[in-house]
Amino acid sequence: MGLSGRKEKILQAVVDSYINSCEPISSAEIKEQHLPALSTATIRNELAALEEMGYLVQPHTSAGRIPTAEAYRLYVERLMPKRKLTRSELKTVKRYFNRKITELDDILKNTAKVISEITNLTSVAYAQDISDAMIQNIRIVKVTDTTALVIIVTSLGILKDATLSVGANVDDAYCNTAAQFMTSVFAEHTINQVLKPNALIKKVKKEYEQVFKTVLKVLRSYSHEEMISDIVLEGSAKILEQPEYANLQKAKAMLELLDAKEELVPVLKNNDDMNLSIKIGRDNEIRDGMPECAIVTASYSVNGINIGQAGVIGPIRMDYPKVISVLDYIGKTINMLPEHAGEYADEGDDERQNDGQ
Repeated sequence: MGLSGRKEKILQAVVDSYINSCEPISSAEIKEQHLPALSTATIRNELAALEEMGYLVQPHTSAGRIPTAEAYRLYVERLMPKRKLTRSELKTVKRYFNRKITELDDILKNTAKVISEITNLTSVAYAQDISDAMIQNIRIVKVTDTTALVIIVTSLGILKDATLSVGANVDDAYCNTAAQFMTSVFAEHTINQVLKPNALIKKVKKEYEQVFKTVLKVLRSYSHEEMISDIVLEGSAKILEQPEYANLQKAKAMLELLDAKEELVPVLKNNDDMNLSIKIGRDNEIRDGMPECAIVTASYSVNGINIGQAGVIGPIRMDYPKVISVLDYIGKTINMLPEHAGEYADEGDDERQNDGQ
């Protein structure tokens, strides 16, 4: 059964109010704060109908109504308003990404940190299998008498480096020659292709064997097997700041879920190519005793390759318009990193991007 326009407006008023106050709202408050053109009797009748339809509950006979998980699902699908980031929030995102970020790990950690800071919720980031990224270039730079830095440039525009031990007699000429040779062997091959036993290994000259092993070590850290449990959490303690988790048992259940990070993988994995995933209440039931919560994540890409998901985990009563706006804007920012790392537009350009949401 569809909802009339009036019912939708009343339901939106209830959800918006509860998100802000975490308190039941009465028909008189809805009239005063949201819909002055309607009578309290009309609003009361519509609230009763919405309750029968499963969108609202009344905690106590004399209390107002609060939304159910079903109400939040309808809210995010059809009713929630669009939300622009404030100037302060834009500056916060810029502060985390206005320097040159070269490694995938740093992107995910910074993403989780900025999401948690702006939303004041617990954030989560999950690294996707990116073994299809193409190797473009390998560089070797001597940094001390006995160490050199091996730098791998992929089609993601992200550098991954590792330290290589070298003999005192190794000079810059050797490093340059070795880098050119390794590039000729690995360039235009995906990480996945390099990690599979194949003819590439036969091409490696004995004098560059140690460099080759270092390159493989770096690339394995990109592989799905290594990254499957690499979930970044930020702001776990912020769960305790939410009124819903003032109850000790509920708080304990949520903290146990965050502690067992691997249990979040099935919920975080996005198998249907959706840019945005919103899972509310029962959508997150991956095991018996799963605490009631909402998980909102976005897929992030660099050069068309999905590098992972990031978002928030928290109470069903979360500020969905703000969360979605934050995730969307960060996605645009990350997409600029390879080409414009460290070079960001002025404030006016930021606001134009924000307006385009």
